[in-house]
Amino acid sequence: MEAREIAADIVRKALNRGCEAAEVFIKSSQGISVEAMNGRVEAMEVSRGFGLSLKVVKGRKLGFAFMTVPAGIGSCRGEIDRTIDEAVQGSEWTADDEYAGIPGYMPSGEVLILDEKIKDIDERDVIRDALLLEDSSLSYDERVKKVRKAGVSAGSGETVIVNSRGVSAAYEATYYSAHVTAIATDEGGDSQMGWDYAGSRRLSDIDIKSVGEGASKRALELLGSVKISPVKIPVILAPFVAVEFLGILSASLSAEAVQKQRSFLAGKSGRRVVSPLIDIIDDGTMDWRTGTRPVDDEGVPVANKTLISGGVLNGFIHNTYTAARDNTVSTGNAARASFKSLPGIDVTNLYIKPGSDKSGDDIVKSLSRGILILGAMGVHTANPVSGDFSVGISGRWIEKGETVYPVKEAVISGNILDLFRKVEAIGNDLRFYGNIGSPTLLIGDMDVSA
Repeated sequence: MEAREIAADIVRKALNRGCEAAEVFIKSSQGISVEAMNGRVEAMEVSRGFGLSLKVVKGRKLGFAFMTVPAGIGSCRGEIDRTIDEAVQGSEWTADDEYAGIPGYMPSGEVLILDEKIKDIDERDVIRDALLLEDSSLSYDERVKKVRKAGVSAGSGETVIVNSRGVSAAYEATYYSAHVTAIATDEGGDSQMGWDYAGSRRLSDIDIKSVGEGASKRALELLGSVKISPVKIPVILAPFVAVEFLGILSASLSAEAVQKQRSFLAGKSGRRVVSPLIDIIDDGTMDWRTGTRPVDDEGVPVANKTLISGGVLNGFIHNTYTAARDNTVSTGNAARASFKSLPGIDVTNLYIKPGSDKSGDDIVKSLSRGILILGAMGVHTANPVSGDFSVGISGRWIEKGETVYPVKEAVISGNILDLFRKVEAIGNDLRFYGNIGSPTLLIGDMDVSA
């Protein structure tokens, strides 16, 4: 039987056991990851997985169970029956929850997320790309002495979601990614690291050579770095750095975080929270992006949503549960860490809308005095509730639009919302790192300490 038919059969059996609602989530995947070092394959991992979970609602109580299927779902009838038993029995031990439920059927649109070239890729091609990634980084400049973690990954998978309210969704998706860290050393013995990444659901979007060269370029830009005295000065966030700060902001856009009083955006809907230049969009329909899919992990269609427009917070992202608590509808942002977990909330493809007239280089040239930040260490340590942060930075000191010298071991401190309130210019160079993207951002005066 096909996975969807088996899922529908499980739903029927759960309803026959007295459940008011049931939802089956099935995930299968296969992938290969290769790391190269010194012109050879340093590590290679080939993986295959298949898992199934069942969520039931019985008397306003939630039950959940999952199973791993190493040999294929058709051979696991006994295990399926045990999983149904565990989910139904588990509902007897949970508290009443008036918001427990599952979504009804809604039609979804077509998205481009399956590349047959990736699905049928030969492991030798992945190995070739990993070796090319390392070589392109090392050959970029003689000062690049070493490369670490030159890795390429490819994979494909199928997701099936069937529930008792008419949802019956199934889709296949692929991905391909490359990442590398380069180390450059100058004659004075100074060493600096640079990193770059590219990822997509389509093979032709990945320029392996460009990723390798990008990491080396970033390392070379920081060679000869010096410490600076404390100063209050404008800063420019390169797209990669802006993405890290946007990732912290994204956590507070979750309705779950708001309901648990863990969001610094709580109570701010309809108010200006960041610079009026900023539009923040979450769009699960973008062709070939890594966060794209036709439906979320509950079977609700994804959508294109402007969460912040002109600096004003329009609302939060929801799954079915948080939407019920707030008397609204799901935004199609239910996300599972794996088939072993209940749906949480996550962004699909989140990004800051790019400007129309200035490139990142144009913004640098417009700066009379400031710092172009090319690296930030410790952004993940920002307080997710208050938004406060203190992170180490490296970059380049700018005078009259020109680089004067590279900077190291400086620190910027502040608050995430204050940082985005100070945005004075946005580049047209939008770039995604994973499922979060940003163009270059010019930030007004920031406190920079040594």
